Amino acid sequence: MKRSILVLMSALAASPALALPDAKDRVYAADQNSNTVSVIDPSTNTLLGLIKLGDPRPNVLSPLYKGEVNVHGLGFSPDHKTIVAVSTVTNSVTFIDTATNKVKGVTYIGRNPHEAFFTPDGKHVWVTVRGEDYLSVIDAKTFKETDRIKTESGPGMTIFAPDGKRAFVANSFNPVVQVFDVASKKLIAAIPVVSPFSPFIQVTPDGKEAWLTHKDVGKVTRIDTKTLEVKGVIDTGPITNHLAFAKTPAGTLAYVTIGGENVVKVYTLDDEAKLVSTIPVGALPHGIWGSGDGSRIYVGLENGDAIDVIDTEKQTKIAHIPSGQAPQALIYVPDAVVGGDGRQNLEPQKDMPENITLMLKPAENMEGSGMIVSRNLGLIDIVDVSVSKLKPDTTYTLLFEGQPEPIVAFKTDAKGAAMASATSPTRAIVNAGEASASPNVILVEGAKPSKDAVLKSR
Repeated sequence: MKRSILVLMSALAASPALALPDAKDRVYAADQNSNTVSVIDPSTNTLLGLIKLGDPRPNVLSPLYKGEVNVHGLGFSPDHKTIVAVSTVTNSVTFIDTATNKVKGVTYIGRNPHEAFFTPDGKHVWVTVRGEDYLSVIDAKTFKETDRIKTESGPGMTIFAPDGKRAFVANSFNPVVQVFDVASKKLIAAIPVVSPFSPFIQVTPDGKEAWLTHKDVGKVTRIDTKTLEVKGVIDTGPITNHLAFAKTPAGTLAYVTIGGENVVKVYTLDDEAKLVSTIPVGALPHGIWGSGDGSRIYVGLENGDAIDVIDTEKQTKIAHIPSGQAPQALIYVPDAVVGGDGRQNLEPQKDMPENITLMLKPAENMEGSGMIVSRNLGLIDIVDVSVSKLKPDTTYTLLFEGQPEPIVAFKTDAKGAAMASATSPTRAIVNAGEASASPNVILVEGAKPSKDAVLKSR
């Protein structure tokens, strides 16, 4: 009997223990449309408030506007006392104190920065300047740009190896991952990959591989960090956005947001990665990050204005948390608030009309897929549309069936995908007690409205 107990205790000790997130931890989401950073307590799955960096759209269109626009990327310091938020339109990196939620400094750099991460020693922040051909190096104490590291045009994101010796830079315009020596800032290797649009790159917990997403072709590439060669490519699905790793009872797994299918796909890290779970989540999952203990995965919903929470043991969604508008990057920071309740300098989320999200399915004898979200701003709406698997380099028009005026027209890329936005009235005023009819939204080929739908909402 005693031996059985000892064997059981030994087995339990060998299994990873999944503790719940702590009240000192924080989840942050970069809200692109409201220009805020959402601050979430993961121990209760509640939104504590918003850090306001700018005004919501369309207020930002004033020529006298001073705030930040398109709050998009996020990173955090090794000591977990500072986060950085990148605003792509105002070309800025904002340094925020995690204990007080107060802005400590703002650095303005080159055109269209995308993501920013601290070096492992915490002394500098490397920012990918996507509209240029370099990384901007910022001193983490003075908030001054101290250096620029030459890259291919369009660097998208930098991630550092766990030992701090190498930096892996994904690219948004060229099918390459560049590897730099952190100490000398010199290029070590340029690794060809399958696509020119890679918005996100992450290193496995053991440091043996770097995984990067290819949003335009729906794939993930695995790179061996020792040999600096491509180890494999996974076909994941349309609008493959970000990925995260978690140490679970089933081993270390990769979680990938698939925006075009509204799911998170879960893969093993075997030599031939296996799909072990497909988890439905809200509209257009984008940013994703795991809790420090691996028990939870947090998913930002770009078209859902919320965060979904996944239990990594059950592989199911267990919570849905409101956030600012259009969350993009998302990070989980353990021990971000070591004293107090961490609610200082936060603004409450204002009540906003519920988004309308529609899925577009192929009309008869047609192919393709898509999604539309309409965000109400009073008399007008902001409409975001994303499509995939259509004809390449082709103009399409989105409209209400039977209406002569389009909502928006756009052109697909070489892979038959596109993302477009428009400011347009898409809702009608009805009398009290009247039922509001939802019209059919169709996508037609060409620059002019027609009746020949390629995709339709119903």
